Amino acid sequence: MRVHHLNCATMRPYGGRLIDGRGGLFHRATMVCHCLLIETDDGLVLVDTGLGVGDVTDPDATLTPRFRFIAQPVLDIEETAVRQVARLGYDPVDVRHIVLTHLDVDHAGGLPDFPHATVHVHQAEHRAAMARATPAERSRYRPQHWAHGPDWRTYGAADGERWFGFEAVRELDGLPPQILLIPLAGHTRGHSGVAVDLGDRWLLHAGDAIFFHRETDPVRPYCPPGLDGFQRMMETEREPRLANQERLRALARAHGEKVHIFPAHDLTALRRAEDRAASRA
Repeated sequence: MRVHHLNCATMRPYGGRLIDGRGGLFHRATMVCHCLLIETDDGLVLVDTGLGVGDVTDPDATLTPRFRFIAQPVLDIEETAVRQVARLGYDPVDVRHIVLTHLDVDHAGGLPDFPHATVHVHQAEHRAAMARATPAERSRYRPQHWAHGPDWRTYGAADGERWFGFEAVRELDGLPPQILLIPLAGHTRGHSGVAVDLGDRWLLHAGDAIFFHRETDPVRPYCPPGLDGFQRMMETEREPRLANQERLRALARAHGEKVHIFPAHDLTALRRAEDRAASRA
């Protein structure tokens, strides 16, 4: 399988000094929406979508004022997954499956751009997004992104296998067994990571279980205080989030040479992943 690393939405929030340690109080950080496009024998698999065409062309219809104020998204249509798929020489209908870490707007906004794709997500995440039971969930989940009626495939926690010490890890219906859904709840109720077996090593897209590339440093893990505070502000369940972060750190310590762990929004992690992919090409 060949994996492309895509940035499907740039965000430029204020307070960058707290996030990346550079600049002044009003320095803007650069955050990305790191998505994967996986070439398989049976078509393309997209891991997360970033923002979609509708989000960047009519943001008032889908993006809440709170999200736009906090994230300061650039809203560049050329960064949408559907445009990047086309630039790689594919038709959007070639994307047969979408695997989501979770259903937040900046991870699932592109679903309407691939209306024929099967969408894979953890059952608890799907349930939370459909119910939108709390004010925070009504803000983070936007029903416009699944108004086209996707073909959902949901996966519960009752079964699955062990994977490097993680429980209830699932293969996905209709997908190669090299692509796995890893439960990493906390940021949202059904937040998951997505693991991809490249043969000689694994990729683990950790979504928003971590936000900074040094959080899983095996020697001296670190997260800038401002970004750590942002994670706390956005969490749904604190204890599972912290427990899963510790499990990711333990995985990095024990198997860092075998499993490459990266967060969704870290520019440094995206650049490193791009460089590794280029070296394999």
